[in-house]
Amino acid sequence: MSQELSSANFVAWFRSVAPYVNLFRGKTFLIAFGGKAISGPLARTLAYDVNLLAALGIRLVLVHGARPQIEEELREKDLPSLYHGRYRVTDAAALDCVIDAVGSVALEIEGLLSQGLPDTPMANSTIRVVGGNFITAKPVGVLDGIDMQYAGNVRKIDADGIRAQLSLGNIVLLSSLGVSPTGEIFNLAMEEVAESAAIALGADKLLFLTDSCGATDIDGSLLDELTVDAADRLIRLGDWLSPDLKRYLPCAVRASRSGVGRVHLIGYDEDGTLLRELFSRGGVGTIITRESLEQLRDARADDIGGLVALIEPLEEEGTLVRRSRELLEREITQFSVIEHDGMIVGCAALYPYGESQAELACLAVHPKYRRWGYGEQLMKRIEVRARAGGVSSLFVLTTVTSHWFKERGFVEGKVEDLPSEKRLVYNLQRRSKVFIKPL
Repeated sequence: MSQELSSANFVAWFRSVAPYVNLFRGKTFLIAFGGKAISGPLARTLAYDVNLLAALGIRLVLVHGARPQIEEELREKDLPSLYHGRYRVTDAAALDCVIDAVGSVALEIEGLLSQGLPDTPMANSTIRVVGGNFITAKPVGVLDGIDMQYAGNVRKIDADGIRAQLSLGNIVLLSSLGVSPTGEIFNLAMEEVAESAAIALGADKLLFLTDSCGATDIDGSLLDELTVDAADRLIRLGDWLSPDLKRYLPCAVRASRSGVGRVHLIGYDEDGTLLRELFSRGGVGTIITRESLEQLRDARADDIGGLVALIEPLEEEGTLVRRSRELLEREITQFSVIEHDGMIVGCAALYPYGESQAELACLAVHPKYRRWGYGEQLMKRIEVRARAGGVSSLFVLTTVTSHWFKERGFVEGKVEDLPSEKRLVYNLQRRSKVFIKPL
């Protein structure tokens, strides 16, 4: 029995990721991570997951840093590690350490992505990893009277060159080094390289692997999603944010405002976070968008498929009365829906009876989104629509959620309190309870 259940769960899971596979094929994702992610114990499995994304037809650009590796090189040569603001003060000796460390990390990444041992996720795979002079740099210059020397900013990204490699099926690997038109090498901030490359490419997704599970509020609770305005406020107020997040969030906000489709912040210290973020509805980190992923609106004819998928499971378990697709098509204007990232995750309908009474019906929220308060948002929207139509009393029939409605101002009534038209079709077998709320 347990084996059968496990098989059923596997089949259900595999089917659930199919929409993402279709959606992501041919899209450009940029994955950025610091040196800690590569030096950690999960570097190998991260390579497995990158291989899987490539196998699904996703165009991948990887951007890596090397901060801890640079620090180690400096210690070995007994050189100081100096920062001013967010930049490393990079003299000629420090630049040599940067070049050695960045080169070493790049080779390690290439090695991880070249695995092909039997009985591993990368068996029989062929991944070509391509680097090159895709980044033109310029010097930071003098900041607050301090000459930053070989610390640099991104001047230009060779987007056409990168796209040419991606079109050949290659993974492009970018480092935190750039070359100026005069041939000088500059040390760049990894997150700024990622931001600039994502913007230049018009990337569909920019994913930062960080030392935190994602952006959090002051008590450490994960913030599932943020608009760029909310993320901007968090940058100003979030003294509690981790070091990575303090560096990456400003880049994430700028990238999102400059046209990058989605920016994700996820942790690198737990196996599989990259796949779980991309191939599950709830994700595991923080997603940043220009506008909210959530939209509360009137239903449209093209929502029928989403409504059917949402309410069918509740109809089968007896929580909702069955409605045919044809009935939904006729009554679609009665419905309000909540859409989250393109998926219908909640609905409710308003059925007027005469001039003063109306029914709140088919209130349903996807199980994974019930903790987000969508049910209450839908109820309030129905109440607003009812008041606008001159309705003074709203009623609902329910078999399993009576306490939920009681807590929101509904009072238990009797079948005799229903409008005459509703009493005629009342289902005695369901024995639904009647709850009424004056508006």
